[in-house]
Amino acid sequence: MRNSKADQMEGRESMSVPAVAEHLVNDPLRQAKVDLAAAHRLAVMYDFEEGIDNHFSVTVPGRDDLFLILPFGLHWAEARASDMIVFDESGTVVDGEGVVELSAYCIHAPIHRITGARVVFHTHQTWALALNMLEDNRIIPASQTSAYFHGRVAYDDAYSGTADFTAEGDRLAEVMGEKQVMFMKNHGVLTVGDTVGQAFRRLYLIERVAKAQVLAMSTGKPLAPISEEMIHELQAPVDHDPLNRSERERLYFDAMKRVLDNTMPGYAE
Repeated sequence: MRNSKADQMEGRESMSVPAVAEHLVNDPLRQAKVDLAAAHRLAVMYDFEEGIDNHFSVTVPGRDDLFLILPFGLHWAEARASDMIVFDESGTVVDGEGVVELSAYCIHAPIHRITGARVVFHTHQTWALALNMLEDNRIIPASQTSAYFHGRVAYDDAYSGTADFTAEGDRLAEVMGEKQVMFMKNHGVLTVGDTVGQAFRRLYLIERVAKAQVLAMSTGKPLAPISEEMIHELQAPVDHDPLNRSERERLYFDAMKRVLDNTMPGYAE
């Protein structure tokens, strides 16, 4: 435990940088691996994962045709930067040791290629899945956070079983379009982003939105949607706010990596 003010300031200074060494700033591939490992462990922390199943992927910096992923068979809680492997759209591992699970590359590679997303996260997390088990799985903009997602969620209502061919990824990419999140009926949820932090924050927030909606619906009372006019105002950038959305996403993910440093260290190895 830190007792002195000097010690506290020392700790504050160490937390003001990413939870890894400064040299990572000049090594985008290494940084991508560290962030991807952190995202897996955060998914465990928030109960988004299913052990070794589901998948997160990141486009290799400087390439559009190669992708980083955790080898199938490793539990998400043990994910490390050094575990990450590189695969191409055919599912062939071109760097590292391990196997890419079939549905991972069948879903992720086409979505990366077609939508241009740098990061693609797919889970079967509980509350989002609960909504996707309903006939009407639409997000109702009845809270400030859900209003942010209004018009930014794609809905795939044509569940077609496990993704065993890249044609399924092509189909999902067309459904996704330029949206930030995809609700996959009878299946799960998928988020995309320009950065790992952005994609994970979207995954985190959509789960909270889904949970709040399921709980509100369970009361049996009607929900009170926010007006379209107010939604437009909420989604508009605030000119005099020095913290834009991308900066908030970066700060969030840096903060969560500091939490991991204390609770689940080792992801940067």
